[in-house]
Order: sequence, then structure tokens, then C-alpha cells
Amino acid sequence: MSDLHLGLVGVGRIGVMHARTIVSTPGVDRLTIADVDPDRARQVADDLGASAARDVDALLAAGIDGLVVATGTASHPELIRAGVDAGIPVFSEKPVAPDVVLSMPVLKHIAERSGTVRIGHQRRCDPGYREARRAYLAGELGWLHAVRAVTCDVSPPPVAFLATSGGLFRDVSVHDFDVIRWITGRDVVEVYARGSNNGDPAIAGVGDVDSALAVCTLDDGTLAVVTASRYNGAGHDVRLELQGSLGTLQVGLDDSSALRSAEPGVAFPGGTPHTTFAERFAEAYRAEIAAFVDLVQGVAGDDLCTPADAVAASAVADAAQESLRTGAPVRVS
Repeated sequence: MSDLHLGLVGVGRIGVMHARTIVSTPGVDRLTIADVDPDRARQVADDLGASAARDVDALLAAGIDGLVVATGTASHPELIRAGVDAGIPVFSEKPVAPDVVLSMPVLKHIAERSGTVRIGHQRRCDPGYREARRAYLAGELGWLHAVRAVTCDVSPPPVAFLATSGGLFRDVSVHDFDVIRWITGRDVVEVYARGSNNGDPAIAGVGDVDSALAVCTLDDGTLAVVTASRYNGAGHDVRLELQGSLGTLQVGLDDSSALRSAEPGVAFPGGTPHTTFAERFAEAYRAEIAAFVDLVQGVAGDDLCTPADAVAASAVADAAQESLRTGAPVRVS
């Protein structure tokens, strides 16, 4: 199949980014956009030389070959089901649903209809994370004695968003939980989490924290530490460190790393730090859409996250949020 016609639902920040990527991806001939705000959909479509549909039903009736979902989390289950029922491949931003309980009927729906669905955990398409996985699976690092993951934003999103995000672990650290499982091939069986609020008091007011840490125990006993923050003035900081019996490898350590050395005479890193996730993962987002185009064309690879793996990562995030609430370790269901 060539000259694909893709559909996109949702043109918020990440939806617009996906739209721009889609129209520049080889193999895509047409893009049709729908949004809860039809005027917004038309505006974005006009800017990109795409088409706009009045609503999701009209989009699905337009003969699209694949559907990209970039709406708010609460609408993901309905839109994933709609795409599956239309008999087309679906790519949805994470998560499958707001929590694991709500995700299970969606997984059942996909399985019963033999649907083709992938979920947007873009780090799987990032060159550094892919190299870390290759090196570990090739035995170059030996056995792991520690895994450290960091995801820190420069500044928090609007409090109105945080009020509906599900919490810092579900919104941010779920990406770390996914890549830890993906790289190691291990499940997280227990989480112990702590959090703090030293920034805007309104974040605590909506039941969230602005910084948090989770100690994860993998099913082989390996320990992984996941940290996250909404306030990292040095820049957007996303890294992963694998410490093994034979070697250590770190993802995200380059000239744009959001850190500096305290050692005299050490100038590394010397570049400008990233300030947004879109900058940090620009190549990964392009590769992610290209992989979905391949999937629509019948070329299946392991670049994209399956719904089952996405729900497994969400289960870890749910456990971390519960541990944060109770102050006790929580087993991952």
C-alpha cells in the first residue's frame, strides 16, 4: 500500500506536532483532521494543506487507512474502539485509559476484533534507548545491579491540566516504567514511592506532587530508581542509566544534557539544554509515526508499544500513585 490517507483526532499541542510529522512522512498522501473544536481542526488543516472533518464519525467515513489519536486521556478508550470497529490500524497517545481497571475492557475489545493498535511510548523509537536495549540484550553490560531513570520538566503545565492528569507517576514516569520493562524484559513487582511539593502550592491543592521518587523491584530482584520533577531549571532532563556487572551505559548524556560538571576544567556538556519533551524526542516522534505508517502498510516491527505493554506500564504507575498515597510499598497487580 502507498499514498496512505491517515486520520488524526485532536489538535492540541501534541496533536499539532503529530500532524506536522504526518504530512512530512514518506508514504502519506493525505491527512484528515478532526477535533472537538471544528474551527480549530480547519485552521490546523489549512495551515498544513490537510483536510478537516466535522467530527470523528465523518473522519472514519472518509476512507482513512489508519487513525492517530492525540486527544485527552479520557477519550482514548472510545476512540480506540471506534478505530478498531472501523477495521483500521490505530495509534493512540498513552495511556490506553485513565487507569488499569478502565483499560481492561479496551484490551478485550481489541483482542475480540483482532484489532491492530499501538500506544505512544516514543522512547522506544529514540536512538539512545534502542542502543541501550541492544547492548543489554547482547550481554555487553552483564547482569544489572542498578537502573536509574530521570524525567524532569523545566516547569509545570497548567494546574488545570494537573488536576486531570492522574498524578506525576501516571503522567510522566509511566514512560520510564515502560522503557525499564522494554529494555530489561522484566516486570516490576513492587513499588515504594515518595513525593514532595516545594513549588506552586496549587499543585498540592489538586492532589498532585511536583517531585517524586519511586524504588521499583523487578521480578529478578533488580532495583530501579525512577525520579521525576516539574521544576528543573537546568532544562528538560530525560536520562536512563544501566549499571551492569560488566559495564555502565547512560541514555541522554550528550552535549544538550541539562546538567553541568562540578569538576574544575570539565566543560562537558557545552551545548544548549533542551527545554521541552518535543525538542528532546524530536527524532523519536518522527520515527514513531514512520513506524506506524509501516504498520498500516503491513510491515510490522517491534518499534511501537503494544496495548498490553502500555497497560503493564500503567499498572506500575497506578501502584506508584497508591504507594505515594499510603506511604507503604505496593505490589504491582
